[in-house]
Amino acid sequence: MVRQVRRLIAVLAGALTVAVSLGVAGPAQAAPKPPPPGVDITGTGMSAPLRLRSDTQPAHVVALIDQVNFLGRIGTANGPKPADLGPKYTVVVLAGETPKQTYDLYPKAVGGPRVYRPAKQPDSRKTSAGWFLGRLSMSETLRTAGVPLERQYDTVSGGVGGGERVIPEDAINPGRDIDEALSELQRLLLLNVAVMLVITSGLAGIALLIRRRTR
Repeated sequence: MVRQVRRLIAVLAGALTVAVSLGVAGPAQAAPKPPPPGVDITGTGMSAPLRLRSDTQPAHVVALIDQVNFLGRIGTANGPKPADLGPKYTVVVLAGETPKQTYDLYPKAVGGPRVYRPAKQPDSRKTSAGWFLGRLSMSETLRTAGVPLERQYDTVSGGVGGGERVIPEDAINPGRDIDEALSELQRLLLLNVAVMLVITSGLAGIALLIRRRTR
C-alpha cells in the first residue's frame, strides 16, 4: 500500500511541476507590450503644457489622437490667412514618453477647424508639410481635455475626415493592452483551476486507496 501511495504522490508532484512550468513559461514568451500612447498640448492661454496619459485619462487621449489620425499623406500647401486662424494649440503624440508626431490645431479658424502638419516630426519620419480640414468636434474635444476654450454648443460628432491613417493602429489603441491583461488573467485563472483539479483528484485517489486497504 505504501508503494502505491508513493506512486500517486509522485504522479501528483509531476503534474504540479508541469502546471507550474506552463504558468511560468507562458508570460515569459509573450511579446513585449507597446508603450501606451499619450498626448502633450501647449498653446494659447496655457501657462503650462497639458499632459495626458492613457493610464489615467484614456478617453481624452483617444479622442485627441482621433483629431489627427485620419490625415492623408498630402495636404494643401496654403492655409487660411494668419488673421483667420484664431488660437493655436500644438498637439504632440507620444509612445510612452517618446514624442512621435506633432500637429498644430486651430479649432476656431474661420471656415472651420484646421490642422497643420509640419514636415519636421519628432520621430524623424519623412512626411510633407500640409494643411487639412479638421474635425468639427475639435474645439469641444480640446475643451473637455482641459484646454481653456469656450464651450461650443453646435458641435456635431465626427466632421471632416478620411484618407490614410498616419499613426499606426497599435500605437493608439489603449484597449489592446486591456485585452491582453484580461487574457493573461483568464489564462492564470484556468491554470489555477487545473492545479486544483489535479490536487483534488490526487487526494481523492489516495483517500480511496487508504480506505480500501483499511477495510
